[in-house]
Amino acid sequence: MISSTAKPGSLAEAVQTGRMNKRAWLITVMLVLFQIIAFADKAVLGLVAQQAIPELGISTVQFGFIGSAFFFLYAIASVFLGIWAGKVPIKWVLLAMGLSWAILQFPMLFGGGAAVLLVTRILLGGAEGPATAISLSSAHSWFRPADRSLPSNLIAIGSTLGPVVAAPLLAVVIVNFGWRWAFGVLGIFGVVWTIAWFMLGADGPYGGKRAKSSKTETHHGLTALESETAARAEASTSAPGPDSAEQDKLAGIDRQQRVPWRAILTSGSFVVAVFAGFTNFWTQGFLTTWSPKYLAGVVNLSPEMVAVFFTFPWLFGAAVLLALGILGRYLMRRGLSVHKAIGIPFGVSLALAGVSFLLLPATTGAASVVLLTVAAGCSVIYPMAPSAMAYAVGPRQRPVLMATLGGIASVGAIISPTAVGLFMDNAGYRTPSPGQKDTVEMIANMTSGVHQSFGVAGLLLLTAGVLSVFFLNPDRTGQRLQRKYAHDADTESTVGAKH
Repeated sequence: MISSTAKPGSLAEAVQTGRMNKRAWLITVMLVLFQIIAFADKAVLGLVAQQAIPELGISTVQFGFIGSAFFFLYAIASVFLGIWAGKVPIKWVLLAMGLSWAILQFPMLFGGGAAVLLVTRILLGGAEGPATAISLSSAHSWFRPADRSLPSNLIAIGSTLGPVVAAPLLAVVIVNFGWRWAFGVLGIFGVVWTIAWFMLGADGPYGGKRAKSSKTETHHGLTALESETAARAEASTSAPGPDSAEQDKLAGIDRQQRVPWRAILTSGSFVVAVFAGFTNFWTQGFLTTWSPKYLAGVVNLSPEMVAVFFTFPWLFGAAVLLALGILGRYLMRRGLSVHKAIGIPFGVSLALAGVSFLLLPATTGAASVVLLTVAAGCSVIYPMAPSAMAYAVGPRQRPVLMATLGGIASVGAIISPTAVGLFMDNAGYRTPSPGQKDTVEMIANMTSGVHQSFGVAGLLLLTAGVLSVFFLNPDRTGQRLQRKYAHDADTESTVGAKH
């Protein structure tokens, strides 16, 4: 039982006094910053492209390959770190990831060449692979099910704000100190965040981790301490109202028992979420690797304006995520299903992105910037996919499920940068010599290649959007799996207890 005289400043005291929500939002802010750093790390490659490609003496295809290399270990690391996060406090997983990110930035600052850039990007991708999944798992451990949509989308907004923050800051750094210092600055920010997280980070009462003060698990997979803590947190953050019955049903999501991984990973909702995530990562791969070069060459913007316009899709994406997060929280608090509150809005946004990408080749100048902003902004909302799928399983399986989803979906970002480079190469584009600018012919060839990639992205996103609207239904998936497998789990637990 939780003592009525809990230690001052402890989580137990925060729950008892109703101040738990303040701690929850502090952790959310830290996780938003975590995502900002992660996506700034991804965006830096595209921002240094104009200077780095000629200095390193590589072609567009080779540069695209380096962009793809970021995701080579992404899937494998996502799964393994997700499993680790399911067994140890998530605080320590995030701490290890943040420290790794910081360290891996410094080799390029100190004179690394193309080979060093390739290796560090591969290792960095492995260390950042499960960032979204682990961040969401951490946030979900602090909020009751009905309230998770908004903090989840705020964390997702952090991913869109990464390039927004990075672009102007790193543009100034590149102009004044050289492109290598862009990596150094990110390394310094990573160190600062890691120190802050070490002092402030923690796991919440809904995380399902084994409590130190009790080794006995209930048949729901939570310890007695965790169950009481979550119940008190529920009482401290809930207000009675007409949706109380639905809130009780949602609260049961955190008491779901383990189900076979084969059943989860072959469910229709998971397959659709993976495909939708694949299309999101495809767009991310283009934006972080080629978008600045597209804006400089095809749209003919100056380096300073590239840094400004590069932020537009990410800012628009942040606005979309904020709006969908508020909408999802509103709808779920009024009893609507996860499918209607998260799945359908997510699918509609992807479909709009797909149509916009398909229309892009028919536009030029300012119109192309506007359409690219809408297309990319509506498609960089990947965290909504694992956030939705989190409702299909209990807290002990949640980190692994979300990390696995992100790992498989990240294949889109492996293919995309190299594919765009190949489209440009096949269209006849060749990188100019150091100190030279693209000719009119080369710009035309670049335009042709990039427009082909827009067509592919548009078809993928439109298809994923339609499928999500109809089939991304994680709460129904969770209910079906519990009906099918929970009885067996109860029987096994009972037999084990007798023996």
